[in-house]
Amino acid sequence: MDKNNPEYLKALRHTAEHILMQAMEELWPGKIIKAMGPPTDDGFYFDFEAKGVKISEDDFPRIEEKMYQIVQRNLPLVRKEISVEEARKLFANNPYKQEWLDEIGARGEKAVVYYTGLKSTPGAARRDSPGVKGENYAFVDLCAGPHVKSTGEVKAFKLLKVAGAYWRGDERNKMLTRIYGTAFPSQKELDDYLKRLEEAKKRDHRKLGQELELFVIPSEVGPGLLIWLPNGATVRREIEKLIYQEQEKRGYLHVYSPHIGRKQLWVTSGHWDLYRDKMYAPMTIDEEEYLVKPMNCPFHMMVYRARPRSYRELPLRVAEIASVYRYERPGELSGMLRVRYITQDDAHIFCRPDQVMDEFLRVFDLITFLLATFGVEDYRFRISLRDPKNKDKYLGDDAIWQEAEAKIIEAVEKKKVPYFKAEGEAAFYGPKLDVIVKDALGREWQAGTIQIDFMLPERFQLEYIDADGQKRRPVLIHRAPLGSLERWVGFLIEHYGGAFPVWLAPIQAVVLPITEKHNNYTQKLVDQLKEEGVRVKLDNSNQTLSYRIRHWEMQKVPYLLVVGDREAKRGTVNVRKRGEEKQVELELAEFKNYLKDKISHRSLGV
Repeated sequence: MDKNNPEYLKALRHTAEHILMQAMEELWPGKIIKAMGPPTDDGFYFDFEAKGVKISEDDFPRIEEKMYQIVQRNLPLVRKEISVEEARKLFANNPYKQEWLDEIGARGEKAVVYYTGLKSTPGAARRDSPGVKGENYAFVDLCAGPHVKSTGEVKAFKLLKVAGAYWRGDERNKMLTRIYGTAFPSQKELDDYLKRLEEAKKRDHRKLGQELELFVIPSEVGPGLLIWLPNGATVRREIEKLIYQEQEKRGYLHVYSPHIGRKQLWVTSGHWDLYRDKMYAPMTIDEEEYLVKPMNCPFHMMVYRARPRSYRELPLRVAEIASVYRYERPGELSGMLRVRYITQDDAHIFCRPDQVMDEFLRVFDLITFLLATFGVEDYRFRISLRDPKNKDKYLGDDAIWQEAEAKIIEAVEKKKVPYFKAEGEAAFYGPKLDVIVKDALGREWQAGTIQIDFMLPERFQLEYIDADGQKRRPVLIHRAPLGSLERWVGFLIEHYGGAFPVWLAPIQAVVLPITEKHNNYTQKLVDQLKEEGVRVKLDNSNQTLSYRIRHWEMQKVPYLLVVGDREAKRGTVNVRKRGEEKQVELELAEFKNYLKDKISHRSLGV
């Protein structure tokens, strides 16, 4: 297989994970009960139960040394299909493998195992297996593959961290130990990745969120329930201003809806049957069941139904920046990127069938405009389709799905942008176009989405009177160009490394008097900047000037304005831009105009 092929990298990392399992079995014989260990986009992980031993990152050097020995032995990996009964004997003392085998047996399939060192190779242990009687093998696991041909191909790998993980991601199951690692075809690629990883740690939005006082997730409030601190709230407010401004230009009508509603709304929409695992339990009010809303769709259906609609009114674009609540599993929660309290830049467009393509493309243009405004230039699109093998997860018949999928593909091809298809990623009521953005480190994140839906108008009996006087069903477009504000801001923190463009920066300028005698002038300066709408702060604390400059540099403030005798006498400011050592003396009016221009044009630089 071509080593530049992504499938080769997947097989290489999967093999590295088997080498890790084998090394641990050799280091702690009889103590490691292996559970599962797939390759991932960035590497691999191995979940296991340790009996009587505690494995930590301090053990990584000896584990890696053992892994290197296994690589040097160049052991072949051989795939075998055996019966479930044979596999049960092979993994007789492993409850996790037995659970997998229950499922394989229920499907009427054979078990697939991979042997490492199946041939007579130096150093391989002598064991007897139901599948390979009398032959040598050093290691075996229940595994669908793929793998490379031998351990010798895994030339560059690194163990990264230890974490806890519930068996099969379910908090009701046993907590296991998980080791994360990565592997690459060459040492250079591994070194480059580790450098990016170090840079990613510096940019981690959880770390910067604390340092820059952007948000907190207090344990007293609950996991995944984020509180925006004043600095973070400022960033969010500026993004909301941009959203409102652009939506109003494009003919959206803004509404507000409650945080709870009768459960029947989500029964009608289909969410209760097909999305229930993400919804909070009902609460009883006046002897009726209510839900905190997991999405806004049913409320916007009520907006449409508020009065009869004519074909002349369509498209009707109903928008709301609204908070919804979804139950994400504890192991899935991650700072701002995966939360339970979610703010969506949500809208629903009700249109005639002949308007669907134009409206879809208008949303597409809005998304690309927003990405450009934030300086996000590297992105691609995913067309998320229904899983043809599991249609019970979705509403509607084949004809409706085929029509909706065809419209999305046609729209994307009109724009001539790169896209790929993903079966099984559609919403239960329709296919969607998802935006996959790359950050400054080349990592991909899912952002906004556009969805075409023929189902909810039918389920809520939405109608309009057409030109011929007949009642028709509108088509619905769901769209959230940025996804959720929490996830988008988390992405921006890491993309910018916390150094927000001046229009988004919580504090845009800090005024620093050199001594107390300059306080009067600096206070006037601050007042004038505030009158212009600049988010400015005066720091006349007793700390040294160098300490104050360093502090605000660490806070990534775009402009530091230093004022001494010369500036106070001449009515100027000494401007120090973020990331630059040199200072430039400017007239106050000149600086104000410069800053106002940067803010009004939402400039990406300083």
